[in-house]
Amino acid sequence: MNTNKKIVVLGAAESGVGTAILAQKQGYDVFVSDFGAISAKYKKELTDRNIRFEEGQHSQEIIFAANEVVKSPGIPDKASIIVGLKERNINVISEIEFAARFTNAKMICITGTNGKTTTTLLTYHILQKAGLNVGLGGNVGKSFARQVAEENYDYYVLELSSFQLDGCYEFKADVAILTNITPDHLDRYEYNLQNYVDSKFRILQNQGPADAFIFCADDEITMQEISKREFKMQCLPFSIKQKEGMSAYTENNNLIIQTHNQTLTMSIQDLALQGKHNLYNSMASGIASRILEIRKEVVRESFSDFENIEHRLEFVNSVHGIDFINDSKATNVNSTWYALESLQSPIIWIAGGVDKGNDYSMLTELVQNRVKALVCLGTDNKKLIKAFKEIVPVIVEASSAEEAVQTAYRLGKKGDTVLLSPCCASFDLFENYEDRGRQFKAAVRSL
Repeated sequence: MNTNKKIVVLGAAESGVGTAILAQKQGYDVFVSDFGAISAKYKKELTDRNIRFEEGQHSQEIIFAANEVVKSPGIPDKASIIVGLKERNINVISEIEFAARFTNAKMICITGTNGKTTTTLLTYHILQKAGLNVGLGGNVGKSFARQVAEENYDYYVLELSSFQLDGCYEFKADVAILTNITPDHLDRYEYNLQNYVDSKFRILQNQGPADAFIFCADDEITMQEISKREFKMQCLPFSIKQKEGMSAYTENNNLIIQTHNQTLTMSIQDLALQGKHNLYNSMASGIASRILEIRKEVVRESFSDFENIEHRLEFVNSVHGIDFINDSKATNVNSTWYALESLQSPIIWIAGGVDKGNDYSMLTELVQNRVKALVCLGTDNKKLIKAFKEIVPVIVEASSAEEAVQTAYRLGKKGDTVLLSPCCASFDLFENYEDRGRQFKAAVRSL
């Protein structure tokens, strides 16, 4: 089909290798290039399929000869190889954009600064429970491209980061969910919040009257942006502060979802996901499920038996009356705000890592009222210490998860909670937030 079309895939992790597999299946001449080292697992996949690849370099003569390039979301637009491609007017797209060309499945897509993984997994759980032929991809699970190549799903639930959306042009979400927007990744967006907001709103591009947009009416930045735009699609807001005009709201300690003139009511106490932030996630998933005509009983049952993801407010253990909670996935200020807000006990807070342009001021009141000690886990903690030195009585530094846990344990007493909620990316001391979370859990279990 595309035997004369040369495609280059930049990045050879799950997204890139999935793209290469799909491109080969579709008859493209494929070349994979990774500036770093390719893991043995992915190298074997490429070799077994006779897909050409290189590592530790980008061969410009091959890359610049491509008709189209699919880049990993981790590669910033300002990388020299991307700048060179754009100067030559070579199309650079994301895996999501590429894979969507080869499937007619319905797309339920979730983005936002916080809550998108939980909302994605809960929506997937509901659709699976309803017996739909559904795939899970994007930022979670197997790559979307790999599944399009190897599976035949009727529905996809996709978690989409702003980086993935930046490379989408023709892609269309049938159902788009925007959980919220707070400043994040500003280092990738020229420290301009509007650039980041525009990126998130790309999830709505190409939507028409038959499509749906589900959003949080309590989120200030989202609502400001909505006020500037006109929409063709069906708009379905949710709120815990207001009822009028909402597709989901709360009343008398019940969660109420109203779609197609039908009402689903469920006690908030019966939700598996507790806490205000999770109530928002349940509302978004519930609206999406009901507009897909999933039966009320299935939605209720799914809401009550869903198990949350690893590294997100995950209870690890209680040691001599001190609770340890792993919230390693909290890589921005807003996520950590939710974590601090959800705990009532005195907190020994472990935070730090690679700062992404964080503004810690929104945490001041919560930290002042709830945090008794701060353990800074990072190679450069100056900004974190400066933000909280006047309001936290004890601040110490640690250079490993083990040291952080042991220090926090010594500072704690019965009834306290040790919370790993870093506010920052993990790349200074760890491979990723999962590695950070697992090292934290291992250190807790060895106390």
